[in-house]
Amino acid sequence: MIDLHHHLIYGVDDGPADLATSLSLAEMALAEGITQIVCTPHANASYTYPLPLIQNRLQELRDLLAERLELHLGCDFHLSSENVSDALLSFPRYSIAERGYLLVEFPDLLIPPDMETALYQLQSAGYTLIITHPERCPAIQQQPGRLATWIRRGALVQITAGSLTGRFGPQAEAFSKAILKRHWVHFVATDAHHPEWRPPRMQRAMGIVRNSQGEAGMERIFQRNPLAALTGERLEEQPTPLDLEEDKELDFQQGELYVVRRRNSYGALHTPLWSRIFGRGV
Repeated sequence: MIDLHHHLIYGVDDGPADLATSLSLAEMALAEGITQIVCTPHANASYTYPLPLIQNRLQELRDLLAERLELHLGCDFHLSSENVSDALLSFPRYSIAERGYLLVEFPDLLIPPDMETALYQLQSAGYTLIITHPERCPAIQQQPGRLATWIRRGALVQITAGSLTGRFGPQAEAFSKAILKRHWVHFVATDAHHPEWRPPRMQRAMGIVRNSQGEAGMERIFQRNPLAALTGERLEEQPTPLDLEEDKELDFQQGELYVVRRRNSYGALHTPLWSRIFGRGV
C-alpha cells in the first residue's frame, strides 16, 4: 500500500522534529500495511522546501529503512504566487518522484479568482494536479461546485484517511464520505505528521472505502491509483463521477452534509440546520 501524502522527513516543516520521531512514524506506517511512502514536506509561507536538506534527510531515512519501507519525494505544495512561478520554471520539481503528479493545497478561508489561472498554468506546463484534503478546507466545503469544476478540468482528489474515520470532526467526515460516494475521490492518504497528534493510520479508512466502493474500488484508490501517480502513468479508467454536471446545484443532504447555502424567499442566505450544527472549523 502506498501513502501518497506523508510528512515523514524530520526538521523541515511541522512534521517530526527529530530522527527518532520520523522512525516512530515509519514503524507505525509499516504496522498499518504501508509499504511505500511519498514524503511531502510543505512548501508554503512558513516552510521554504529546502531541497538539499530534504534530500539528505530522505537518504538518511532510506538507508535506515532499507528493504522494509520504500521512500519517495513529493511536496505539500501551497498555491502561492511564488510557488507557482517556481514550479512553472522548474517542471517537474515539486511533483511526486518528479514524474508530474503534483499535490496542491488551497488556502483555508478564501480562494481568490486568480487561483483558476494558476491551476490552468500548472496543467499547461505538464503537471497533473491532485487537490489535497478538500474535505478539510472550509472554502471548498462552502463551495463544492468549485471542486466539481476542477475535476471536470482534469484535477484529481486526495482525501485524508482520518477524515473518513472522524478524526478531523463531523464536517470533514461527512464531506469526505459524500464525495467518496459520488466517485470524486482518487486517493486516500494519511497526511501523517506525528505519532500522537497526526499518526499514519490507514486500515480503518480502507474498511470504510471497501464498504462504499467494494474490494476493487478499495484496491484502485489505495493501490493502483497511487502507483500510477508514483510512476507517472495515466490513471486507469475511473468510475463515472456523479453530480458533476456544470451548473448543477450541489446539495449534500442530511446524513451526509449540507454544503450549499440556500436563499430564503427574501433573498437572504440561509444555512440549513445540518450545516449550522456542524459548522465548526476542522
